[in-house]
Amino acid sequence: MNWMMTALRRPTLLTALLTTTITAVLAAQAPPASPSTAQHWAQWRGPTTTGVAPGDAPTRWDDKTNVTWATPIPGRGFSSPIVWGDRVFVTTAVPTGTPGAGAGGLRGGGGNADANLEHRFDVLALDRVTGRVVWQRTAVVATPHEGYHRQYGSFASNTPVTDGTRVWASFGSRGLYCYDMNGTLVWKRDAGVQMRMHMQFGEGAPFLLHGDRLFHTYDHQGASFMVALDKHTGKEAWRVPRAEISNWSMPVVVEHEGRQQVVVSATRKTRAYDYDTGRLIWEIEGLGLNTIPAPVQFGDLVFVMSGFRNPNLMAVRLGRTGELTGTDAVVWSTTRGTSYTPSPVLHDGMLYVLTDTGMLSNFDARTGKPHYQQVRLPKPYNFKASPVAAGGKLYLATEEGDVVVVKLGATFGVVATNELTDQSFVATPAVAAGDLFLRSRTTLYRVSEH
Repeated sequence: MNWMMTALRRPTLLTALLTTTITAVLAAQAPPASPSTAQHWAQWRGPTTTGVAPGDAPTRWDDKTNVTWATPIPGRGFSSPIVWGDRVFVTTAVPTGTPGAGAGGLRGGGGNADANLEHRFDVLALDRVTGRVVWQRTAVVATPHEGYHRQYGSFASNTPVTDGTRVWASFGSRGLYCYDMNGTLVWKRDAGVQMRMHMQFGEGAPFLLHGDRLFHTYDHQGASFMVALDKHTGKEAWRVPRAEISNWSMPVVVEHEGRQQVVVSATRKTRAYDYDTGRLIWEIEGLGLNTIPAPVQFGDLVFVMSGFRNPNLMAVRLGRTGELTGTDAVVWSTTRGTSYTPSPVLHDGMLYVLTDTGMLSNFDARTGKPHYQQVRLPKPYNFKASPVAAGGKLYLATEEGDVVVVKLGATFGVVATNELTDQSFVATPAVAAGDLFLRSRTTLYRVSEH
C-alpha cells in the first residue's frame, strides 16, 4: 500500500464557498493550551474513553430554555463534537453538486448513499461561548468510491481529536489531517486504501489519541490493518495486518501491571497489541458481526461487546497472553441486553449498556450480576448515539430528538426527558465545563444552565 505523508507550512484556502450562513472564516485567538480536565472533551467518549465527564451537565432544557446557541452545520456528518477551552470542533462532508465516478453497485441493506457525488470534506472550529464559526477548512475535495448507510451513515463519521495544540481529523479513505488551533494545516497523510465496507454501510470507526500517538484501524472487506502514528509528524510508528472484516470499534489503550496495550474489538477476534511495537499480546473470539461498541477497562478487566448476530458482552481478564478463546480469561459474559451500536458507560463499578431499541441494563462490573436489566425507557426510543455520564446522571440521546436523563446508581429512575423540536441524534454528545454539546442531523447545540 502506498502511504504518503506531506508536511505543510502554510494554511490551505477553502476551495469553495458554503451556501449557508456559517460560511464566514473568521480570524481568532487560539483557545487556552491547558484547561483542566473538566474544561475539555478532547475525543470521542471523553477524557477517559469511558463516556464519563469529570464535571456536571445540565438536567433540563427545551427549545426555549437553557439552549445557549444552535448553529446549523452544512452537509452531513455524524462525527461527535469535541471541546477544548473556548473551541468546539466538528467535521462534515458537503456535496458540491458535481457528479463523480462513484462505485455504484450494491444497494441493499440501506447502503451506498451518495457514492457518485463529489464532496468537500471540512473541519469547523466554533466559539464555545457564542456558537460562531471561527474557522473552516476544506481538507480535501473528492468523489467517494462507495457510499454509506442511508439512515445512519455519513462521509464524516470519524470524530476528530485534539490535545489543545493540534486538531486531527480523519475522513477514513480520504486521509488524515492535522491542523493547529487556528486552522493552519500542519501535515496530512494519505490513507493509502479505499475501504470496502460490508453492504456499503460506510466508514467511521473513531480513532484514538493517546500520549504522542494516534491509533487508527482500517477494518473492511479487503486487507484490514491498524497503524500507530506520531501525532507531531504523521509518520508511522508501526503497522499490523488484521485478519478482519468490517468493524467500527474504537481502539482503546488499557494499562495493566505497568504495560500498555491497545485493545480493539472485532468480529473474528478481539485483539490486544503492545503499545510500543504493535506486537500481538492476546486475542479472543466471541463477538458477533459488525462490531461497533468500544472496549472499556475496569481494573484488571476489559469489557468487549457486540449486538448483531451472536450478540455477546464479555469481561476479559488482563494479564494473559496468546489465544484466550475457551479459557477462564472470560470472567463473566451475557448475551442479554447487549448493544449493537452504543458503547457502554462505566461509572463507580457499574457498567451501563443501552440497546439500539431503547432498553437499559446496569451490571456489576466485577461480577456481571445485573442491578437491573433490559429496562424499557418511557417511550419506544431508538438509539445510535452512545450514552455519556456527568454529575450523577446518564444522558441518552435518541433518534427521535429527546435526550433522556437517567440517574446513575443501582436502581433505575428517569430524572428528565428533554425535547428539541424536529431533531434527531446519531452523534454521541460531549460534556465540557458544565455544558452539554449535542449534534443533531442538522444542527450543533450548546446546552447550559449557567
